[in-house]
Amino acid sequence: MSTEMTMPGRGAPRGPRVRAAIAVALLVARLRPDRLRRLLTFLSRGARPAPYATALAAYESVVTASRRCAGWYGCLPRSVAIALLCRTSGTWPTWLAGVRAAPPFAPHAWVEAENRLVGERAEPHEYRPLITVPPQQAATTAPAGEADTHAR
Repeated sequence: MSTEMTMPGRGAPRGPRVRAAIAVALLVARLRPDRLRRLLTFLSRGARPAPYATALAAYESVVTASRRCAGWYGCLPRSVAIALLCRTSGTWPTWLAGVRAAPPFAPHAWVEAENRLVGERAEPHEYRPLITVPPQQAATTAPAGEADTHAR
């Protein structure tokens, strides 16, 4: 497994929206895992699943704009920034945090879209997720006449 990051294209946008997502991600990445999961779950509510192209464009923008997020140890703020940037367009990738399944064993955070890793050189079987935050699409209402029997 290579330890290099995929380098972004030169044309990746680096505007204020990208910088804001990175700034928030750097703060949010300091939260305890349970609080981070709750916050990201809240932020993912009502979002459509992010298309792979959207998530990849967000990845490229984030790693182009931030050396810290582009680095080997920047996976947590990078993954959060990607998710936040996608959220500004009404979508959400699946955000995951876990460990590498083979040496070197280490914590890692990443995003997936359309069941594909975004910006990672590794294969999906090389990671073991411990926390997963998928898009939380708004629930549809039940057709007339079908009452919710659990709401009592």
